[in-house]
Amino acid sequence: MTRPLTAAQRRLIEAADPGTGRLKGTEAQLTALVKRGLVFRHPRPPHDHFLTPAGHRAREAAQAQAEPSEPSEPSEPSEPSEPQAPASTGGVFAARAGGEPVPPAAEGPARTREVRSAWQGMLELRRMTNPDASTDRPCAWERTHLVQAAALALEAAGHRPAGAAEGEDGYRVRETSQPDAVAVHAPDAPTLRACVETLEASGWQAGEYTEPRTRRRYVLASPRRV
Repeated sequence: MTRPLTAAQRRLIEAADPGTGRLKGTEAQLTALVKRGLVFRHPRPPHDHFLTPAGHRAREAAQAQAEPSEPSEPSEPSEPSEPQAPASTGGVFAARAGGEPVPPAAEGPARTREVRSAWQGMLELRRMTNPDASTDRPCAWERTHLVQAAALALEAAGHRPAGAAEGEDGYRVRETSQPDAVAVHAPDAPTLRACVETLEASGWQAGEYTEPRTRRRYVLASPRRV
């Protein structure tokens, strides 16, 4: 399991610019955050460092913990002031690829807000890192985190991920033998087609194929480059 953030790392993330995610620190501090997937180094000079979508979520979670929670109305059930990320990701956001043995801590409206925020962060990451500032196609981070990137696009569009229990149908995003593609499985043809439409609208190339042995249909998707 990933180690929790140190106090110094939390302070660094909390001090990041709320709009751009730009942050400053020593080379060692920034390198450590890059290795954890919370920060990326801009490829163009002056090679500044910015929060990734996971970094934005970590910053928001840290800020929420520092703020006093407001008392809820007696007639309404209480709701967490900030959704907590799955423990398996070390306290940062992770999109659901489907079939996870441990569901995310946040569910319902809280999870919806969390996913929406992560998707907005991804669009900002595209704008900051694509050479032409385009947000309609995946960026370099997505190309190196294919499963998470495709899963985020699907979950942000409202598709339901598969549960861990037998019979809990939904989409499942999985790695493939191809270095630049993922496979997406769904319980039926309409759901599979809807996944194709979402991925294409999110900047992916997607097509339906048939597994030779099982004859089941699946989607093969890869990030669009142009």
